[in-house]
Amino acid sequence: MTAEVSMIHPLGPTTVEDWLAEEQPSDGSRLELILGYLYMTPAPTGSHQFAAGELFVALREAVKAAGRSDLHVLPGVAVKISTAFRTGVIPDVAVVSVDVDRTSFEPEDLVLAVEVWSPGNKREERDTKMAGYAAARVPYLWIVELPKNKPAKFCGYRLGGTAYRQEVCVSAGETVTPPAPVQIIIDTSELR
Repeated sequence: MTAEVSMIHPLGPTTVEDWLAEEQPSDGSRLELILGYLYMTPAPTGSHQFAAGELFVALREAVKAAGRSDLHVLPGVAVKISTAFRTGVIPDVAVVSVDVDRTSFEPEDLVLAVEVWSPGNKREERDTKMAGYAAARVPYLWIVELPKNKPAKFCGYRLGGTAYRQEVCVSAGETVTPPAPVQIIIDTSELR
């Protein structure tokens, strides 16, 4: 599969180890690695941070309520999605199933990834990240979009085979029970 991907999209020169050795920007920007190329995204906006913060709190409370001391909710941590495909990302919120005393996490440590897409996220970046999470076998993925002057769009996915199956997708401020490692209810109107 590496040769096939390399022919379609040549891998860049940067390895996951190189990416982890890079210093993250001090201005809140995020440096991620997609197929061997470093991508700098601007610091998240206030609305982006607000939505991610609300989801972080909801997940943390749901994990506590479920009595799951084996799960930990973290904001913005480095995840080594694929060494072979030179991809490392920083989801906005992550649920991991290992001790949190580390600087980065392996793909098998990640149980749920939450991405809040900003208008600046290109389609290729979004598709590559979703495909990367699926290839890394991350069981659950939530995607939040914040269209200007509209309610948040929230989609929840569960891994099925080699790709994600969308289980919920709402865009009018509804309350949903998304796929997750614990029972949780999200009022999407509170993400704005």
